[in-house]
Amino acid sequence: MSSWSLKAGFAGAALVAATAYAAAQMPDHARMHGKTGSSDQRQMMQSGGMHDDMMQGRHRMMRDETNGQPVMPGQEVFGTIQEIVRILEADPKTDWSKVNISALREHLIDMDEVTMRAAATQRSLDNGIEMTITGEGRTLEGIKRMVPAHARELSQLGWSATTEDLSNGVKLVVVSPDAKEVTKLKALGFMGIMVQGAHHQQHHLMMAKGEFSH
Repeated sequence: MSSWSLKAGFAGAALVAATAYAAAQMPDHARMHGKTGSSDQRQMMQSGGMHDDMMQGRHRMMRDETNGQPVMPGQEVFGTIQEIVRILEADPKTDWSKVNISALREHLIDMDEVTMRAAATQRSLDNGIEMTITGEGRTLEGIKRMVPAHARELSQLGWSATTEDLSNGVKLVVVSPDAKEVTKLKALGFMGIMVQGAHHQQHHLMMAKGEFSH
């Protein structure tokens, strides 16, 4: 056999061996990469502390986006009403003769007015805070409906809340015998106190069903 043939044979054998070695190494590398990726993802999920419902919503949104379908309602009040209507439609016990979506819409307008346009001044007390919430027109209407109603809910959180009707708004006083709670109240302020409790969403559904109103 010629020298050239021997060299070609050795080169071919070396190439086959290198290819086989690389192929044998690829599954292990892929498995290592997959394990590392999964571990990193689990760590990110744990550190993020995301709620299960939020993750499911994000996954659903990703699927819809993948399918080329929009998912955002375009306006928060619109989206809230849309959610309530879907709940009512999915419940075979819904009494449509009592359903009042208009009442829910008016309440959501109140929420927007009070949140975005009401003026609130705060005065510290030894055992709590005193707030004066004022506004004009539609904002004033929302203040007078929402603030006294919410004061009644605050008692369930261990606070004592009272309101006084004013010509241009409402005075809200919230107190507690617990010094730590007093510190918390002062930090929360008006809107922080208004969002307390988990009753808002349930009240929205009850309003739509005609079972609750401010």
